[in-house]
Amino acid sequence: MADTTVVLAPLHPVVDLDAVMAVYRRAADYLALESGLTPDAAARAFFDDRPPASAGEPLKFGVGGEAGPLAAIGDLAFGYPEPGDAYLGLLLLVPEARGRGLGQAIVGEVQKLAGARGASRLLVGVLDANQRARIFWERQGFRLTRTSGPHDFGHRRHVVHRLELSLAGALGTCA
Repeated sequence: MADTTVVLAPLHPVVDLDAVMAVYRRAADYLALESGLTPDAAARAFFDDRPPASAGEPLKFGVGGEAGPLAAIGDLAFGYPEPGDAYLGLLLLVPEARGRGLGQAIVGEVQKLAGARGASRLLVGVLDANQRARIFWERQGFRLTRTSGPHDFGHRRHVVHRLELSLAGALGTCA
């Protein structure tokens, strides 16, 4: 499944709001864990959230599923927390798309994009309560660099683990 081809399609806050809301509805398990927000509020927050020191607009992206609707959404910022970094603030797959190689394929595309934009490392934040996600990221080669919190996420509070993956040399032939 690792050779699954994916396209990170940019999402627009007006045109794609309903599609993002549908992802949050289908991924209600994550939404309940992460923030406790309604799908409507979570979708609006998805488009509004920005890292505090990001260099430019983050890429809010979606990946289609086999049946057409979005199977995943993501939020990738450049220049945060350091100028040479890329930060994946969210990668959310609907339950029926999990465990099929789609997440790994998306991470591969994110790595290529971040490398092409000059990032030397890719970072993610993982909620302490989301152990499945931490296992996934560690399988992708990410390593724990920092733990902080608790932080507020909607109606929930979480300790967050920051994991990073060095991109230096990993994408030598991709330009």
